[in-house]
Amino acid sequence: MTTEISGVRRAPSMAAVAEAAGVSMQTVSRVARGFDNVSPDTRDRVQQAMDTLGYRPNRAARALRSGRFRTIGVIMFTLASFGNMRTLEAIADAAGAADFTITLLPMASRTEEGVRSAFSRLHEQAVDGVVIIIESHIIDTAEVALPDGVPMVVVDSTGTTEHPAIDTDQADGARLATQHLLDLGHETVWHVAGPTSSYSAARRLAAWQDTLERAGRVVPPVFHGGWNTESGYRAGQTIAARPDITAVFAANDQTALGVLRAAHEAGRSVPETLSVVGFDDSPEADSFWPPLTSVHQSFDEVGRRAVANLLAQIDGDAVPAGTDLVPVRLVVRSSTAPPPA
Repeated sequence: MTTEISGVRRAPSMAAVAEAAGVSMQTVSRVARGFDNVSPDTRDRVQQAMDTLGYRPNRAARALRSGRFRTIGVIMFTLASFGNMRTLEAIADAAGAADFTITLLPMASRTEEGVRSAFSRLHEQAVDGVVIIIESHIIDTAEVALPDGVPMVVVDSTGTTEHPAIDTDQADGARLATQHLLDLGHETVWHVAGPTSSYSAARRLAAWQDTLERAGRVVPPVFHGGWNTESGYRAGQTIAARPDITAVFAANDQTALGVLRAAHEAGRSVPETLSVVGFDDSPEADSFWPPLTSVHQSFDEVGRRAVANLLAQIDGDAVPAGTDLVPVRLVVRSSTAPPPA
């Protein structure tokens, strides 16, 4: 419990825990700091008193003893994208389960200087390791050097850095989406891509093109856009005006939603005259009209693996080099069908 004086709530003290458990403050301190020179019965009694009173050991004191801050830094470009938010949430959950907190370090700008600035601020933070979610090619340029001596995991990158990387299998997801449309009988598949600066978008585009080429199909021009409905809508207006386009793979679900809107406005029936596949399998995908066929990627698993890898480094364990790819799967709904006869 907490005490309240003049409207100010105060956290329970070590003395209150000692009184409740019937032990000395030194014994409470030993339990709080993880020392093993306390009998199991006494430790259980002290822990029960801590839980009952809501006492939390001082994190700074624990850091002085163990050399650990039990904090993970997360550097990322933006909180606006669905994927980034889901990944951040998963990292926070996995960190919390390991009794770690996270410190978020947003990027000031999507430039090399922005990356350097974030790393500079990183040195001022009391963190044990860092997860980087940059989703951009700039992290792979020679001008950006990641700091040495800090355990680090990169999420969503080309994997060309010396640090371990975790990513969804972007290429396999694009292959599944494209092949699904070809298997339905469409002659080719058009693509509404993500931002040209995005590693994920580049991998999806390359796999889409490779799948068509391997099938001996024509590779249409690419519609370049962003991760938003606006870019999908603009591409969708052109697509809807062309009855020869019968299948579209959109780089993410929001882009696909824009394509669906444009098709509806133009009187193109989906999926009777136009099939659309997205990527992400966002929670709203089954509420689109029609419900959207989409590539499911597990952001939760990406977050869990990133934290597990980072904690292993913090503990001094060897971790495998290269990129750890999280599998994807295609969720087929009502937005895809064979082409019109």
